[in-house]
Amino acid sequence: MITIGQTYHLDVVKTIKFGAYLDAKDLGEVLLPQKYVPHNLAVGDTIEVFLYLDSEDRPIATTQIPEARAGEFAYLKVVDVSKVGAFLDWGLDKDVLVPFSEQHQPMEVGHAYLVFLYINKADGRITASSKIDKFLDEEVPHHYAPQQAVDLIIANSTDLGYKAIINHRYWGVLYKDEVFQRLSFGQSIKGFIKRLRPDGKIDLTLRGGKQTRDKYETIILNYLKKQNGFATVHDKSDPKLITQLFGMSKVAFKKAIGSLYRQKLITISKDGIRLV
Repeated sequence: MITIGQTYHLDVVKTIKFGAYLDAKDLGEVLLPQKYVPHNLAVGDTIEVFLYLDSEDRPIATTQIPEARAGEFAYLKVVDVSKVGAFLDWGLDKDVLVPFSEQHQPMEVGHAYLVFLYINKADGRITASSKIDKFLDEEVPHHYAPQQAVDLIIANSTDLGYKAIINHRYWGVLYKDEVFQRLSFGQSIKGFIKRLRPDGKIDLTLRGGKQTRDKYETIILNYLKKQNGFATVHDKSDPKLITQLFGMSKVAFKKAIGSLYRQKLITISKDGIRLV
């Protein structure tokens, strides 16, 4: 089913002076205005477009791709505030509205906010809301597994670390003692499911899988090469020293040097690690 608020590859069925009509199936023929029509676009061609409503509530297409689609979160900047709400720049010529009733706090021009995009049932338009909690499926069971790769959006910080939105649907937590890079509010980043807790909560990590282990091993090998093949750190060293030297947790370090040892690339002794 084709709906507004999403991106599709649609076929051109007719070209006219002021644009091209696309076959949008359920929505009928939708206009792609001339200013978005690529040179040499012809009937029968397929083009990627985003669908939304024009000022007269008619479905219309654009080749501009927004920062987020309906059903997704995005970190967007306010470009105007009017008597109906705040307008955000989301990558299209036409800005998206956040009604005052959907603002977690009063929005100001020039400030950016984390919002959810949805189809407003009252008028069918794409609308934004900064009341993000009500759009997360806390009561709906998830089917994630440890080490599964996921897309994250950093939502806020807590005493434990960072709350992140998983795949635009669920809350998860990144613990601060396992984060070794700067994270900012609204940032999109790849992550992994670390643990599924008995209470249904989800613990996250930015490190996971074979690719990350290989990366850690490479970091350690490169460090040893720069230190003439020897470093006075080992599995008993201070965790803070390990983080300072290698940018990883002590647990990750121990796993990496254990793997390097089994590959006979290093030796481990009481005074440090050494290249073979």
